[in-house]
Amino acid sequence: MRSADREKDPGSPVALSPETFREQIYRYYARHARDFSWRRDITPYRIVVSEVMLQQTQVERVSTAFPRFIRRFPDFPSLSGAPLGEVLAEWQGLGYNRRAIALKKTAEKVGAEFSGELPCDERILETFPGIGKATAASIIVFAFNIPVPFIETNIRRVFLHCFFPGAEEVPDREIIPLVRETMDRTDPRTWFWALMDYGAHIGRTRGNPNRRSSHYRRQPAFHGSDRQMRGAILRILVKEGGMERAHLCTLAGGDAGRVTDLLKDLESEGFIEIREHMVSISRK
Repeated sequence: MRSADREKDPGSPVALSPETFREQIYRYYARHARDFSWRRDITPYRIVVSEVMLQQTQVERVSTAFPRFIRRFPDFPSLSGAPLGEVLAEWQGLGYNRRAIALKKTAEKVGAEFSGELPCDERILETFPGIGKATAASIIVFAFNIPVPFIETNIRRVFLHCFFPGAEEVPDREIIPLVRETMDRTDPRTWFWALMDYGAHIGRTRGNPNRRSSHYRRQPAFHGSDRQMRGAILRILVKEGGMERAHLCTLAGGDAGRVTDLLKDLESEGFIEIREHMVSISRK
C-alpha cells in the first residue's frame, strides 16, 4: 500500500510481504532472543505449565516461579497426585490462583482420560480446565511444533505496530488472517517465540500499541480488591493450615461479612473446606 493511501485509510493493513516481515522478525530474534527455561528441555507438560502461568502474569515472575514449580512437580503424575495445599504453596507470587487448580485438574484429566499423554488436538485441549482457544493453540505450537495461528499480548502488539500503524479499535478478527499468512510453517515454535520477543521489545521502546486494540481493557486496581483479599486468605491458610473463621478474618484484615462472602466463593471453587467454624485448604 502506498503511503498516500495509508494517510487516507490509516486503519488498512500495511502491504508488507510475509517474506519481508519474517526476515525482519528473525533478524531481531537472532540478536536478542530471550532465554527462558521452558524454551529448553521441551516436553508437553513443561509447555502446559508455562503457558498457564503466562496467561495473566508478567514473564519475569514466571521465569522465577517456573523452575521452582517444575522441580517440585516435574510431570503430570506428580502434579496430579499432590495435595492442593502444596500446589498453591508453589504457586505463591503468580496470582490468579484459579489457574493452579485448573493446572492440577488438567494433570488429573491427562492421567485419567489420556493415559498420561497430552493430546495433540487443539479442540480437545480447549475442553481442559483453564485452557481456552488461544492457550490451546499456543500449546499445540510450542509442545508439538505444529503451525496453528494464535494471538496473545505480544503477538497482537507486533501486528498492530507493523500492519496497523494508524488504526484504532482494531479487532483480533482482522489480525488473525495476517498471523496465519505470515506464519513460518516449517518451524512455528521458533517463529512464535521470535514474534513474542519482538513484541516485548516494542512494548519497552514504542509504548503500548495494544491500546489501539478493540480488546484492550485496563486492569482494575489490585490494592483493596477482592482478588487481593482472596490471595491473602489463601496465603494464610497455606502457611498456617486450618483455623477458626473468626481468627482468619482478623489475620486477613477484612470485615467479617466480606471475608465470609469470599470464603463461600473459595469453597464453591474448590479451594477450601469449611467445617462448622473451621476453614482449611481443600484436601480433594
